[in-house]
Amino acid sequence: PLITHNLGDANGEFLQAVADSLKGRFKGVVVLGGGSDTAVTLIATVSPDFTAKVQAGKIIQAIAPMIGGKGGGRPDNARGGGKDAARLDEALARAKTLL
Repeated sequence: PLITHNLGDANGEFLQAVADSLKGRFKGVVVLGGGSDTAVTLIATVSPDFTAKVQAGKIIQAIAPMIGGKGGGRPDNARGGGKDAARLDEALARAKTLL
């Protein structure tokens, strides 16, 4: 089970709030992205029953370079950033292939 979505012109705090809200209601993986032309944020959360199979930090480490950035975090929650908003949808699509 996976949710990926580009939330448009959303900052990291908003993305994290949405991810936290979904994490409580959704068992699986959530990968969200958003931002402006100059700053892009990625958030990944993984519910506890899936962290043995997939880790949020590894998802972010794999897709953040696609938007010209980097990131990482814990198995259950991770964050990354970059500058290339034009490639955000491509990065989110790549997250799907990692599962």
